[in-house]
Amino acid sequence: MLEGARSGDADAIRSAIKRGADLETRDSDRRTPLLLAATGDHVEAAEVLVEAGADPDALDRQHDTPWLVTGVSGSAAMARTLAKADPDYTIVNRYGGTSLIPAGEHGHVDYIREVTTNPDIDVDVDVNHVNNLGWTALLEAVILGDGGEDHQESVKLLLDGGADRSIADKSGTTALEHAEERGYDEIARLLRK
Repeated sequence: MLEGARSGDADAIRSAIKRGADLETRDSDRRTPLLLAATGDHVEAAEVLVEAGADPDALDRQHDTPWLVTGVSGSAAMARTLAKADPDYTIVNRYGGTSLIPAGEHGHVDYIREVTTNPDIDVDVDVNHVNNLGWTALLEAVILGDGGEDHQESVKLLLDGGADRSIADKSGTTALEHAEERGYDEIARLLRK
């Protein structure tokens, strides 16, 4: 089961399920098959596991869940698949963040669009959640982004999805002030609207 999930072998997973394999078996890092499939962006394998009832909220040693890793990978297809399992969107990673925060950091445009604006999936991630560093997805898109097109579009999508541009970091600096300081003119323009 674990190897099938790690390699994305959906047929091996189906076979293991038919033989009665435990959907929630864990590897040495406490990762379940669904978490391994999500980490590797093996969508078909994840679909098989979701249909069989695998837990989308199973935490591993690093405090990741299948849903949380979608924000790191940026896989919109995996987000659609895991949304069918009704994950708990309030579970946070080891940094106290939701899936949107690393998505903002990495400029995962398709993922952010999927999670914030797609009416066909029922995702309820708090776009204004503040992590342990005092940053929202919007702040991370500016502070850790490169100011390029993907981060510009990420900022736009986060704003369209309800991101509050007035939320400041722990030092009281807003996303607009960070953008201006870094010379991210287009992002600053979006934040001034």
